[in-house]
Amino acid sequence: MKSTVTRKLVFAALLLALAMVLPFLTGQIPQFGQALCPMHIPVLLCGFVCGPIYAMAVGFIAPLLRFALFGMPPIFPTGVSMAFELLTYGLVAGLCYKHLPRRRINIYASLLIAMVAGRLVWGVVRFILTGLQPAKFGLAAFWAGAVAGSVPGIIVHIVLIPLLVMALEKAKLTIE
Repeated sequence: MKSTVTRKLVFAALLLALAMVLPFLTGQIPQFGQALCPMHIPVLLCGFVCGPIYAMAVGFIAPLLRFALFGMPPIFPTGVSMAFELLTYGLVAGLCYKHLPRRRINIYASLLIAMVAGRLVWGVVRFILTGLQPAKFGLAAFWAGAVAGSVPGIIVHIVLIPLLVMALEKAKLTIE
């Protein structure tokens, strides 16, 4: 039992560190860097590898810690709404993966459910942070921020995450 907790803590710390570094790497791609949503990848992986509780913590801490260390993303409203979005990504990916039967299709199902839930939470938090005023953050702004501006990241996540999870499963490094 103790080695499992230690393993999860080490993987969570590694994935949190990756969430700090990946934006520097994708930022070198001028047209798509931010749209690739690089901080989402380690958080989603944390849900599959460490489970929902660790992934929630990594997801919530990642944007806030990155702001504290590097000044990005801007803390308000971006960093705060990202913290809740990534918390949801980790929680939902971890819960779905843990409770759905272990089939490849359920990796995709867990991922897609987590991505939709996270983006919905992001939208709700942004709406609350704008003072519940649809004129400041309405459906068009939600669509632009949650979907249209994130298409490259959505594609990368759908392609990359399941492949990584399948490799981690083969190496027996995912949650039991």
